[in-house]
Amino acid sequence: MATTRRGRPPGGPERWNALVQAAYRCLAEGGFERLRMRDVAAQVGIDHSSIHHHFPTKQDLVIAVVDHTTRQFWSTTPPEGSAVERLRGHLATLRQKIVDQPELHIVLRELDLRARRDPELREIIAGREEGWRNSLRTLLTDAAAAGALAPGVDPATGAELVIATVKGASLASDRADDVLELLERLLIHT
Repeated sequence: MATTRRGRPPGGPERWNALVQAAYRCLAEGGFERLRMRDVAAQVGIDHSSIHHHFPTKQDLVIAVVDHTTRQFWSTTPPEGSAVERLRGHLATLRQKIVDQPELHIVLRELDLRARRDPELREIIAGREEGWRNSLRTLLTDAAAAGALAPGVDPATGAELVIATVKGASLASDRADDVLELLERLLIHT
């Protein structure tokens, strides 16, 4: 049985995950200005040169943080129920995440800002966001077919409105409940 030094995660997936979590914390606490490979390695208790065994470049580490962060949204839409029930459930889950996990949204906004200047990151984030966009379009199309979408709301435009509103609400978590409840009332015709 292999032993590890106290306070230092074992190698392999555990260390990889610890490095991603440390980078995530750096982004949440100080943005990209505080994301230094040396600091991430120090948080995990390894020499800074060892981090390159897991992440050859800082960009590789950032992409791992993108994946970690976006994975937390994979199950935000209930699998059962009508389109309206599923949309309401999705918005309720997002509201809760904004309130309960503000650091998650801080990291997402940091990544969004960085992506504006980094074409590779922009493409990666756009790809992850496209799944959300498609899911929202489907929900809104199904709600429209059931007569539950507010008159005049185009599902594609409605999906963009949800995305923009969630991103904006995440910047003011103390207002997220009110903002997303209003969005729900504007979209859903009851």
